[in-house]
Formats: sequence, structure tokens, C-alpha cells
Amino acid sequence: MLEILSWVIRIARYYEYAIIIYILMTWLPGAQQSRVGQWLARIVVPYLNLFRFIPPIAGVLDLSPIIAILALNFAVSGLTHLVLLFV
Repeated sequence: MLEILSWVIRIARYYEYAIIIYILMTWLPGAQQSRVGQWLARIVVPYLNLFRFIPPIAGVLDLSPIIAILALNFAVSGLTHLVLLFV
């Protein structure tokens, strides 16, 4: 059970890194149109769209990726505590 939990935590960390890389790619012109950018978009954008209901601050600063990463970390932390409670 702990081995599965370890894999889930590892996958969640990689997904968090993918979100960060995707967000950084928005600052570079043409980076999102590259093969890597399109591949990351297919993986990351559906999850980020769950948090797009929050309007950007001053029309520019989008906080939805930060909230998405926090939600992912809270979910992993809750799952970890739940598994460790029963082990």
C-alpha cells in the first residue's frame, strides 16, 4: 500500500512540475505552439480549466494555476494522511 502511495505522490509532483513548465511557457512567444507546448496543453489545460472560474486580478494576473497546484497538494496530503491512518 505504501508503494502505491509513493507512486501517487511521485506522479502528483511530476504533474505539478508540468503545470509550472506550462505556465512558464506562456511567457515565451511561440513556446505553446511547439510540440512540447501542445503536449503539455493536452495534459495540463483540462485540470486548469476546473479553476478558471476565478477572474484574473486587474485583468492580467491569473491565479488559477496557483489554486490548482494548492488543490493538488491538499489532495495528495489528504490521501497520504488517510492511507497512513489505516496502515
